[in-house]
Amino acid sequence: MKNSDMDISQHKAAKIAGFMFLFSLIIPLVNWTFVLSKLIVEENVITTANNIMINELLFRIGITTELFMSFGLIVLALALYILLKPVNKNIALLALFLKLIEATIAVVIVLVTFLALQISNGESYLSVFTAEQLRAPVGFLLNEHTVIYSIPMVFLGLDMIIFSWLFFKSKYIPPVIAGFGIFSFAFILIHSLMYILAPEYAKLTINQIIFYAPSGLFEIIIGLWLLFRGVEVQQKYKHITNKS
Repeated sequence: MKNSDMDISQHKAAKIAGFMFLFSLIIPLVNWTFVLSKLIVEENVITTANNIMINELLFRIGITTELFMSFGLIVLALALYILLKPVNKNIALLALFLKLIEATIAVVIVLVTFLALQISNGESYLSVFTAEQLRAPVGFLLNEHTVIYSIPMVFLGLDMIIFSWLFFKSKYIPPVIAGFGIFSFAFILIHSLMYILAPEYAKLTINQIIFYAPSGLFEIIIGLWLLFRGVEVQQKYKHITNKS
């Protein structure tokens, strides 16, 4: 591939990655604000389940949104891989693989939630279970939404630490931004593991703010940077890509 063609490919990938960083930040916030927060009643699975039944269309919109979010993760993964593989192809491939695992787990969570919704609407099961028993699983899944998503978030922390390190090594963007990415997603990794090892501390509001705020700020910064400033492709990486 000619250097000029690779330049165009990488710059396009940078624009796509920038947009997807912003997409992957804004869409979950919108989904939480306008869907999840309207349905969840903490510590009360049945009330949450009843809210879902009353606002079923809203809940289905939330499920659809999360499905598109998973697709967005795949697009972001591919864009970052194309952009960063000249720096170190094997490590970029590892990050891509981890990102795809993250997206796959997110899709599985959506699938399980959708199945629980279908069961809760299954009138044929009422001869065996009560309406509350049928609705309880979907209410439980929504109430534990953040805890369940801590599993794909482990892979998010890992893959974005690697991608941020590749950005740092490449100097495609200012090293201070890339370094901040490594720092912020290390926080995501730690907090996700806290949900598994010490959930009572992970659920504290102050800890959620401390551990999540840096990554949110990073996604805004790098998203806008890649979208409007692009990347400075180093000559040595052009040479490596041309050889490969």
